Amino acid sequence: MISENLQKAFNDQITAELWSSNLYLQMAFTLRKEGWDGFAHWMEKQSEEEKEHALAMAHYLIKRGGSAKVSMIDVVPDAWGTVLEVFEHVYRHECHVSELIDKLVDVASAENDKATQDFLWGFVREQVEEEATAEGIMEKIKKAGDQGLFYIDGQLAQR
Repeated sequence: MISENLQKAFNDQITAELWSSNLYLQMAFTLRKEGWDGFAHWMEKQSEEEKEHALAMAHYLIKRGGSAKVSMIDVVPDAWGTVLEVFEHVYRHECHVSELIDKLVDVASAENDKATQDFLWGFVREQVEEEATAEGIMEKIKKAGDQGLFYIDGQLAQR
């Protein structure tokens, strides 16, 4: 059985993952409207991935005897500046999600729940990759300049 404290922490993280999914979906809508179909495609895939994380956490919670719940999901921003500013926001957001996952691991550690710690380490490793990917795209955009955005847009369409 999973503790009440850990169940609450999981449900908070499920809601955060769904908020992240909505954030990336809104970014996709904005980018597509501006004609950046490749960047939009990347964001749509990112949105799907965040929803998959929420589902994996919910399934794990249920498997451990807990109840998965979705709380109210706050509205996400709907406007950003340049493509670079969008990806700067993505990078900052992924760093924030890493902090949330780390706190969830801390709760599992405090509860001495080794199975949950093991489950969550996959997300810890994933966040290292998410931060590196977002930072990498951000750095490529900076180096490419305005003309190079078309190339990067095409590359991200292949995700």
